[in-house]
Amino acid sequence: MGVGYTTIMYGEESLLDGIADIGACRYDGVETSLDEIDAVGANAFEKQLDAYDLDLYCAMGEWLETQDVADRIAAGAETAADLGAPYLGILPPHRGTTDDADFERWLGEICDAAADADITPVLHHHGGTRVEQLDEIEEWLDRAPNSLGLLWDTAHHYPYDKGNPEGDLSDGIRRFADDIKYVHLKDVAPGADFDEHVAALSEGKFRLDTVFPYYNAFTDLGEGVIDFAAAHDTLDEIGYEGHITIEIENQTKDPIVHAKENFDYWREITGQ
Repeated sequence: MGVGYTTIMYGEESLLDGIADIGACRYDGVETSLDEIDAVGANAFEKQLDAYDLDLYCAMGEWLETQDVADRIAAGAETAADLGAPYLGILPPHRGTTDDADFERWLGEICDAAADADITPVLHHHGGTRVEQLDEIEEWLDRAPNSLGLLWDTAHHYPYDKGNPEGDLSDGIRRFADDIKYVHLKDVAPGADFDEHVAALSEGKFRLDTVFPYYNAFTDLGEGVIDFAAAHDTLDEIGYEGHITIEIENQTKDPIVHAKENFDYWREITGQ
């Protein structure tokens, strides 16, 4: 099991610098997007990984809302596999944007391409999408090919797990124990009317006054309400042996500082 960090806070223009930062913070791997790999070129991306002794954990596709996107993600499966990534990430369509039959067909096409490339496709349950509620996670894992795994995310699980308002997500981990193939960690610090913003996104109301309060609640590990010690212990309990990636996505100032602080926090939790 390795610990990775996402390149979200760096973007295409500084992706290679981001990889250097992540390596300097002593992470084992990185997660990035297929678009970012294409932007810098697979050869330059691989060279930078090698320079900092990092593995690519997951290459994430775009929001799966059109056939063109499905085709690009399917085509990217081979690129991700050639770079050594064990996981190909799939972001569901936003609520109300896509017909379920199309979504199901596209999942099948991507899973077929992933099988051909020998890489595991993982579905990222996500607030404001067709796969946000816990029952929806189960539904789409059942409807998709058996090869599709779950990218389980602490922050996108928390708003929909009404049984654990104090941030202990252990029951949710146990519920999806057989499906979790890859894990994202980030914290949530709910602001005023957070539940109302979550409900608005579930209804497909993508307004600035709902989207920003939802995403702005995501924060560094230990700065919110999630019990990461319980999450660690429960992942160990279910026998999870995959990679864990810390996904900090809205700390644009001094990203290397956040990368290091989150690494240190998780290492303190795990005792490593």
